[in-house]
Amino acid sequence: MSTASTGLPTGRYGRSSDERADRKLKVAAMILGAALLALVGYFAYHYIVQTRISAQVITFDATDNAVKAHLEVHKDAGAAGYCTLRSQSADGTEVGRADFHFTGSATRIDKVVTLRTTARGTTAELLGCHSG
Repeated sequence: MSTASTGLPTGRYGRSSDERADRKLKVAAMILGAALLALVGYFAYHYIVQTRISAQVITFDATDNAVKAHLEVHKDAGAAGYCTLRSQSADGTEVGRADFHFTGSATRIDKVVTLRTTARGTTAELLGCHSG
């Protein structure tokens, strides 16, 4: 007497659904991996190529209608950019905001800038610097 086979004959009914699912998962993983690699490459490129500009407020002097701030700017040679300063009154209300542009080949710039205000300012706050 012979024993009956419980499996399907090989090659008779095509691939099993498990094999098709495995192939779809492999394709999806390759696509997601390529997208992740492209995203990491994009951010790495912009991190390396990006022009850097940074600054700090050394001192400031406030009057009733202006704030004079001494800025120290560090930037790449030949880069152009701007820094945004703001001043607030004693109660926290913003009384002045302006962008100050920097160009040239110097990598370090010391400059006293005047920020016009609508009332007496008690601060000179550097909001940030950007290239462009």
